[in-house]
Amino acid sequence: MNNPGSPRGRRPGSPGTRAAILDVARRRFLEDGYHAVTLRSVAGEAGVDLALISYYFGSKKGLFGAALALGANPAEVLARVVEEGDLNTFPERVIRQVVAIWDDPVTGPPLLTMLKSAIDDDPLGGLVKEAVEREIVDRIGTLVPGREARQRAASFTTVVVGLIATRYLLRLEPIVSMTTDELVRFVSPQLRQALRGPGRPTPNARPAGRPARRP
Repeated sequence: MNNPGSPRGRRPGSPGTRAAILDVARRRFLEDGYHAVTLRSVAGEAGVDLALISYYFGSKKGLFGAALALGANPAEVLARVVEEGDLNTFPERVIRQVVAIWDDPVTGPPLLTMLKSAIDDDPLGGLVKEAVEREIVDRIGTLVPGREARQRAASFTTVVVGLIATRYLLRLEPIVSMTTDELVRFVSPQLRQALRGPGRPTPNARPAGRPARRP
């Protein structure tokens, strides 16, 4: 006897179901963009229950990362970093997480492949851009108090992307040879200033053109 609580015409959670969901999600993301795709629309086209997508992937961010075959989804990593501490240590924690996932031999190569593909492939590049804007820039913008929060969040993201590009894409020295602690030391002040915004110098900074005091 059929279970009256189970919708007819839906695939059960078989081994091939996950692959079918990813096929639909990958195509929909590329065709419609990140914002337009919903978990419900993917479930409907794949012929599965919405709860099954949540079971496999957890969220839209998780589905996006899996559809692009990413071992580590930057948006999900950011969400964890946000939950782990306050804004005062946010720049340092972001750098450590970025280096950890990009240096990792399992999670790093798929991210680098996606970055290279996004540069050469306009549809994929547009999709990655939209996902970064909505899941990273907008998320950081909610953490930043005061005016021009989104602009400051975008500036923060620009510094992070610059670090990724120089260390992993261009392999620029000495960035590529720096330890995580060195990167935290040299890059975190830029991230902190980006969060503050223009016209708000870091503590102990002197006005331009004014010589430093001699000890």
